[in-house]
Amino acid sequence: MIILKPNGYVYNSIDEPTDDNWNKVTSIIKLDNNFSKEALIGLNEFSHVEIFFHFHKLDDSKICTAARHLRNNKSFPKVDVFAQRGKNRPNKIGAAICKLIKVEDMSLEINGLDAINGTPVLDIKPVFREYQPQNVEQPAWVSELMKDYF
Repeated sequence: MIILKPNGYVYNSIDEPTDDNWNKVTSIIKLDNNFSKEALIGLNEFSHVEIFFHFHKLDDSKICTAARHLRNNKSFPKVDVFAQRGKNRPNKIGAAICKLIKVEDMSLEINGLDAINGTPVLDIKPVFREYQPQNVEQPAWVSELMKDYF
């Protein structure tokens, strides 16, 4: 068994999951008090952070382990859980690369996090350019699916 404890929590104005317009959402991540005030030292030198979080409001009955049409829209192809980034994942883990706006005390302000208010944050990592893939390939339908997401 794997046991994870949140490093902090998300605070923003979104209380229910939505499929689009996450670029309009600014979120604050407040670290748990178990961390020292030095936990975020140096993070402000980065433009982006990668946030790993838990889909804590996802009911187990909604977990998808079979192929489905994205957004339940038959104009999108049927793909399996590991060929899409939907929230109904077996381990309820989300990941997002976000613009880092500000680091202050025990919190960071970010843009582009597609997590709702109260979401437990499992990890925070700076984005290193060297970790990013050089030539990403994806099916054409991804751009259509994501056109209003951010």
